[in-house]
Amino acid sequence: MVHVHTKFDRPSPEVVAALDRYSSATIHEAQGRKGALSHRIKPVDPAMAFCGPAFTVEAQAGDNIMVQVAISYARPGDVIIVAAGELEQAGSFGDVLATACQSKGLAAFVTDSGVRDSADLRRLGFPVFSGSVCIEGTVKETLGPVNRPIAVGGQIVRPGDILRGDADGIVVVDPLEAEEVARLSQKREDHEAEIRERHRRGDRSLIEVHGLAEKLKAKGLVVEE
Repeated sequence: MVHVHTKFDRPSPEVVAALDRYSSATIHEAQGRKGALSHRIKPVDPAMAFCGPAFTVEAQAGDNIMVQVAISYARPGDVIIVAAGELEQAGSFGDVLATACQSKGLAAFVTDSGVRDSADLRRLGFPVFSGSVCIEGTVKETLGPVNRPIAVGGQIVRPGDILRGDADGIVVVDPLEAEEVARLSQKREDHEAEIRERHRRGDRSLIEVHGLAEKLKAKGLVVEE
């Protein structure tokens, strides 16, 4: 028997909004360089970005019946994320399903497989992240579980985990760590703003600004002038 679980603990909108202020790269660094999904999974348009709780789906490669089931039961603000065997040669999602997602107020669609109708998806503007773009359609035959932990993009993603995606990729955040990750992300942004200002002033070399002198010396770097 295959189960679709519709109820799970979702993070508060306030916690999601707190993380939404920061880029995926900043969050990844702030939480100890963990949680990054495979670099293969990218938006069909670099302008696309999202932040929201994971609504997880396990689908058979080359089959999108469970994608359509998931869209039917997901709630506004959810991010549907699909583990489908990393099959690149499959267009498992297109503008029709994206329109359905957008009309329900979902935050994004993510798959380690392929999507199609990419030009229409860009015009629609609904955030779609995928492992490939492929014109080949999929079948609707094999059931799979919804909202249990899945392995996708080199990470384990649980229902309710917070996903932040933008042009650089997607990072996964444990909801129990989200407030601290947001605090550390702001700290990192403040530090980088200071570094950028020092570069603009041009009062010190890059090596000095980035504190690399001692490390380079310890590694044996010799500069001959």
